[in-house]
Amino acid sequence: MTDAATANPVHDFIGKTVAEHPVVLFMKGEPDQPRCGFSATVVKILDAVGTEFVGVDVLQSEPLREGIKAFSDWPTIPQLYVKGEFVGGCDIVREMYENGELKTLLGEHGLLLD
Repeated sequence: MTDAATANPVHDFIGKTVAEHPVVLFMKGEPDQPRCGFSATVVKILDAVGTEFVGVDVLQSEPLREGIKAFSDWPTIPQLYVKGEFVGGCDIVREMYENGELKTLLGEHGLLLD
C-alpha cells in the first residue's frame, strides 16, 4: 500500500464509520428512502431480522461512491458491514437472510433487537 492510499480521506471516513457503528450499510439513498432496488432490498432484510443500522448514502459524493468499491474491493453497492467486517452486497445478504446466517451473525454480536 502506498502512502497516498493510506492518506485517502474517503478511506479514512469509511474506516471510521465502520469502526464507530456496529452495522453499516453503504447504499444509494437513505434507509427511509432508498434510491435503488438493491439498496431497498437490503434495508428490508435488515429491518426484517431486527437490527439497528446506519445507512450511508454514497450518492452524496462521487469520491465516496468510488472509494467504497476500492475500500472493500467489491464492485457494487449496497455494501453491508458488521462489526467492521465487510459482509457483502445485496445477493449475499439476501442469501444469508434466507438461510439464517445473517440472523446468526448479528445474534453472535448481540446486534438483534428484542
